[in-house]
Amino acid sequence: MTSPPLASQDPRQLRALFDRATLLAQEHRVTSVFVGIAGVEGDLLAPDFIDFVESELRVEDSVFRLLRERAVLLLTDVDQGQAEAVLERLRSAFIGQFAPSAAFDVALGFEQVDTGRCLATAKDILPKLFAPAAARKRTN
Repeated sequence: MTSPPLASQDPRQLRALFDRATLLAQEHRVTSVFVGIAGVEGDLLAPDFIDFVESELRVEDSVFRLLRERAVLLLTDVDQGQAEAVLERLRSAFIGQFAPSAAFDVALGFEQVDTGRCLATAKDILPKLFAPAAARKRTN
């Protein structure tokens, strides 16, 4: 599955992801998790991994690509532990299918949107997803 060119990634779509998480939490009492995927700039496998993740997600989940090597996922109706398990399973499947010769390394950041949260905003969540590498979960 090929992602649309980055130029076609409308920032309003990113805002819609945050609005959707807020709506699910407030009106439907559904917990969601935002996941930040960040590969090293110029990494050739990170964009393929993001494409792979996007192709494996459920219909109700969403992906917004910030850069070739960075994306934000919205996983609905899961908690952070479940989201971490999903990403680990997808990472293992990706490695098994594409067998990268070098160590495959992407950083993952997680932020859960609980039912009590008033508003999920990019300003609050993006810095948590893409914090310095020491604060995020490394996958290698």
